Amino acid sequence: MSGSLLNQPLLVMTNVPEQALADSLARALVEQGLAACVNVLAPVASTYRWQGAIEHATEIPVLVKTTQARYLEVEQAILQAHPYDVPEIVALPLATGLPAYLAWMQQETAKPARV
Repeated sequence: MSGSLLNQPLLVMTNVPEQALADSLARALVEQGLAACVNVLAPVASTYRWQGAIEHATEIPVLVKTTQARYLEVEQAILQAHPYDVPEIVALPLATGLPAYLAWMQQETAKPARV
């Protein structure tokens, strides 16, 4: 993958079942340099089909601002923390945005992982 594609800013979205998990995941991703910023949103009502049954759950949406270069590490961090068998982890490329903000995202996620 070329350097410019690795710098592609991404918005990674997931939902978690508890506020404490959302908060700890957000902090860990930023502390480790995997995300420039993580937004933990208000709880939402989710309706979905799982194993043939319609399910309803209250979930906490988590929005992760990162880059393509860090996506796999973000995905692994979410998978390790997440209690669901198949958590929602989707990423959208950011086609445009305030150049200074996008540069900040790249700068924050380009740093080596912090311990």
